[in-house]
Amino acid sequence: DISDEMLARARDRFAGIENVRIAVSDYSVEPLPGRFDAIVSALSIHHLDDPGKAALFRRIYDALKPGGIFVNAEEVLAPTTALDQIYWDEWERQARATGAPEEEFAGVEDRAQYDKPAKLDDQLRWLSKAGFADVDCYYKYLMFAVYGGRRR
Repeated sequence: DISDEMLARARDRFAGIENVRIAVSDYSVEPLPGRFDAIVSALSIHHLDDPGKAALFRRIYDALKPGGIFVNAEEVLAPTTALDQIYWDEWERQARATGAPEEEFAGVEDRAQYDKPAKLDDQLRWLSKAGFADVDCYYKYLMFAVYGGRRR
């Protein structure tokens, strides 16, 4: 990560755990530092453009040990713009039902300008093209999906 706030949270969360290494790195342009059994990402890769996502998936594949897995929990586009609107409307309805403050919704709109989500099918195809086996979507709800694959 390159966010000081997120790195501080990670350091707190994993304090005292010996097999966790926190690395400051911009994965969008830098090689991944090491060889890994698993690489996991959540709500981050959707900030890259489509060619950036495909290139990152290739770098992730290269950074995994044989048999290693990649899992991504991510915001994705629906197959159609009509479904995108339905999903966002339902998400907002559910979020408002929890009593989320209005400031939270304004923050979502501000952050959305940096979002570049891609269709799930495209991302699964990019994973396969990068060399991953057993590529699949493990879970999907509205515009959120968990998907990944395994290095051969």
